[in-house]
Amino acid sequence: MISKTKQLLAALAISGFIISTPITATAAEPSASTLEEGKKLTFSRSKGNCLACHAIKGGSMPGNIGPALIAMKLRFPDKQKLLDKIWGTPESQTVPNSMMPPFGKHGILTDDEISKITDFIYTL
Repeated sequence: MISKTKQLLAALAISGFIISTPITATAAEPSASTLEEGKKLTFSRSKGNCLACHAIKGGSMPGNIGPALIAMKLRFPDKQKLLDKIWGTPESQTVPNSMMPPFGKHGILTDDEISKITDFIYTL
C-alpha cells in the first residue's frame, strides 16, 4: 500500500511540475546557418567537444560520462538555463563533482559560440 501511495504521489508531483512549468518563447528562432554552426562547434574536437562526454544524434564516437543529449526542450523548458549550464553560471545549478567544464567562465568558448551551441543542442 505504501509503495502504491509513493508511486501515486510521485506521478502527481511530476505531472504538477510539467503543468506548472511555463514554456518560454524565444525572441526569434535561430536561422538554419546558426544551427549548422552550432552543430559544427558541438561536434568539433577542438572547440565544444561535447561528443567527448555525451551521445548526440549524428555524432560519431560519443563518450558516456555525461547524459545523452536528447529531449532537451523537456529537460530545459527555459533555454536560458541550458545556456547558463554550458557557460558555467550560476554555480548553484552545476552538478557537484561534474566533469563538465564551465566553457564561458573559463574562456574555453566565446559567448557567441556558446549561444550557437545552445541553439543547436536545444533542437535535440
